[in-house]
Amino acid sequence: MDSQHKSKSKTLDEDLLLRQYYETRDIEIRNELVGHYLYIAEIIARKFVNRGIEYDDLFQVASLALIKALERFDVTRGYKFSSFATPTIIGEIKNHFRDKSRIIRLPRKESEMLKKLESARAFLTNQLGESPKPEDIGEYLNITTEEVLELMESSYLTNTASLDFYIDEDNETELMAMVGREEKNYSLVEDRDIIEKMMSGLDETEKKVLHDRFFKERSQREIAEEIGVSQMFISRMERRLLGRFRSYIKRTINN
Repeated sequence: MDSQHKSKSKTLDEDLLLRQYYETRDIEIRNELVGHYLYIAEIIARKFVNRGIEYDDLFQVASLALIKALERFDVTRGYKFSSFATPTIIGEIKNHFRDKSRIIRLPRKESEMLKKLESARAFLTNQLGESPKPEDIGEYLNITTEEVLELMESSYLTNTASLDFYIDEDNETELMAMVGREEKNYSLVEDRDIIEKMMSGLDETEKKVLHDRFFKERSQREIAEEIGVSQMFISRMERRLLGRFRSYIKRTINN
């Protein structure tokens, strides 16, 4: 019974802080709330690792999105903050991936509007319980429906197609099947020989750092926490090892 009471009191304190921030916009209260809810950003960021972007970058994007969610959260609507923040954070991370994957670079102003468009989509979807119409997004962003449609078209045109995309109506031919690929087996033996010679001169910690960073695609922060050293230590070791690799490769080519 006592533990249930403590849990209930904790929830009431969270609700109280959220209401206080909604009414006062006190930065200290906001910082306290960010610290309390930061676990949500961490959980969501970890769901997107191993997709080409470092966890630390994803966590930073998720943390900023958490602050945005606190700024937009309306306590008078009666729903939980975690339910509101989750789609907001996911939307911001997806925007980050989309920006990184664009081959065509948009003007800064248009790129910022696309971010607002995606944030509005996530917010309104959560509010309405369904995908918002262009006119709903336009009203929320205070722009015309035509401008919303133009932004949607820009987003579509600047995104690359997946190689898993089917290019015929019968869903039988993937785009990957039509793309030529370089045969890498010719250089594989030589590359492997160079790597094995380099790795043979490393100690166990150095081998682990390289293996975890470039084979397991773990972040410097994760490796540092596991080994019990600072992230700066791992960063310096990585730079030093990569420099040795480059020097060795240059000497091999010149000889």
